[in-house]
Amino acid sequence: MHPEVQPALSGATPDATPDLSVVLPCYDEQDNVGPLIDELHRALAPLGRPFEIVCVDDGSRDRTLEALRAAQRRHAGVRVLRHARHCGQSAAFASGFGRVRGATVITMDSDRQNDPADIPALLAALAGVDVVCGVRARRADGWVRRVSSRVGNGFRDLVTGVPVTDSGCSYRVMSAAVLAELPVFDGMHRFLPTLLRLQGFTVREVPINHRPRTSGRSKYGIRDRAFRGALDCFAMRWFKARVVPAMRLVPDDEPSR
Repeated sequence: MHPEVQPALSGATPDATPDLSVVLPCYDEQDNVGPLIDELHRALAPLGRPFEIVCVDDGSRDRTLEALRAAQRRHAGVRVLRHARHCGQSAAFASGFGRVRGATVITMDSDRQNDPADIPALLAALAGVDVVCGVRARRADGWVRRVSSRVGNGFRDLVTGVPVTDSGCSYRVMSAAVLAELPVFDGMHRFLPTLLRLQGFTVREVPINHRPRTSGRSKYGIRDRAFRGALDCFAMRWFKARVVPAMRLVPDDEPSR
């Protein structure tokens, strides 16, 4: 068992193997995770597809874990994983990816700025591609954050040579198969579309709704990620030169036994 992950006791889960897996990284979001899980159930239940919601408590210092336990008691299919200490959003996504059971994976933030009502449109857009990435067409953030994001995206595209409209948006839908060889590092979640494109997967971008944060506070500042983000861009150039294609096997090449 990974030393940083402690599986919590799960609530009641559906008998059917899930088709959809939602991965939620949770860090100090005690007022948001419960209402978000309620919203997710309202959005997913009408689809008629078995689903699970995999919540990763990333060493929260508030009552996030208690809110997740309460959500488990209210809803079937809610699973909770716990990091032994705060490891960051990329680590939380990676822990969730390692435990999902569904063939399709949905990722989003836990601050309720992503709207679960967008899930049906994102799932529909997955037809014919490997990954669908949300683009916050009308960001409900301050102008400084919007401008800095636009500058960062432009610099990232210039250095990596891989255009991604909104790399900071974690709202994505993808085939679970694309995660098999995804490299894990601090900051991976911001480069996930770039990494997958470099590995040969097809990515589609779709505009999504973006809501104002009504509770809690952002865990990221502009200055504390600008320098590291710039260095990561050059790491992506190295990765681009050395990447091994993910889809390298000839289909059905192995003889049947």
